[in-house]
Amino acid sequence: MASDRLDVMTIGECLVEIMRDKRDVPHSVPGTYLGPYPSGAPAIFADACARLGLRSGIIGAVGRDDFGKLLIERLRGDGVEVSRLKVLDDRTTGVAFVTYFSTGSRQFIFHIKHAAAGQIYPEDVDPKYVRRFKLLHIMGSILSINDNCREACYKAVEIAKRSGMTITFDPNLRPELLDVSTIRSICKPVLEAAKAVLPSGVEAEALTGVSDPVKAGRKLLEHGPELAVIKLGEKGSIAVTRDGVVEASAIRVREVDPTGAGDVYDAAFVLGLLEGWPLNKILSFANAAGAIKVTRFGPMEGPLSRGEVEELLKRSGGWV
Repeated sequence: MASDRLDVMTIGECLVEIMRDKRDVPHSVPGTYLGPYPSGAPAIFADACARLGLRSGIIGAVGRDDFGKLLIERLRGDGVEVSRLKVLDDRTTGVAFVTYFSTGSRQFIFHIKHAAAGQIYPEDVDPKYVRRFKLLHIMGSILSINDNCREACYKAVEIAKRSGMTITFDPNLRPELLDVSTIRSICKPVLEAAKAVLPSGVEAEALTGVSDPVKAGRKLLEHGPELAVIKLGEKGSIAVTRDGVVEASAIRVREVDPTGAGDVYDAAFVLGLLEGWPLNKILSFANAAGAIKVTRFGPMEGPLSRGEVEELLKRSGGWV
């Protein structure tokens, strides 16, 4: 029965993040790191969905080690359906080392491709499992890991498309790590199937070659989506449709840690989409959820509940 269906599923890397305790310290300099913190864009997204009250699930892999235990306990504890999160004996859990700079840039060292996080295969994508959900959300980071992860992702998209599920797509790719032609090529099958695409301004430019976010949004619509949502950080976000443009301002907060803000934004956006809210309300809610995330240290430390996001909107006068 439709009422028995879960809400949102995703697929991709689950990892821990080890973070510098100070800004402007490159990885080449000995110093202090903090962590491990549960992370990985799809895992952050799934966890944020659960905290906001959605029934979410994830397909992924961790190692049989303490980092993997940390991830599973966090996700399961927050209500994520983790029955398809494999625990591997022959691979360690993925790790990302990150340091921040005052310019706003970040520098990563990843252990993902050959870790458990990179061991997701098409055979892990069970059509019956995928069809239990109303919506499939793809984080583009999985597309760049390796061929088997990419093919698993494409299989999930095909199942969702044939089943009439809603598909949303956050490109979540770093143009500095992949050439533009590769980015556009690997995103194409997902972009064409998605109802909504949710890039940052930089990612929208990488996908379209256009720096203006509204014009970039319009070019993205040419590939198939009904909706292009451009996340602009402290400038808020905009939604471009074939009927026009909707904008929502950011809520001003003191930034502590921006990691994961886009993933939390996606979770809040998907909640509004599934509930049929008007676009201006969805954008305001998602902006607020992202704002809460950046005030907290740790990739997965976003809003604790839907009510917390609504309360921030009320206090800031941003609820519409």
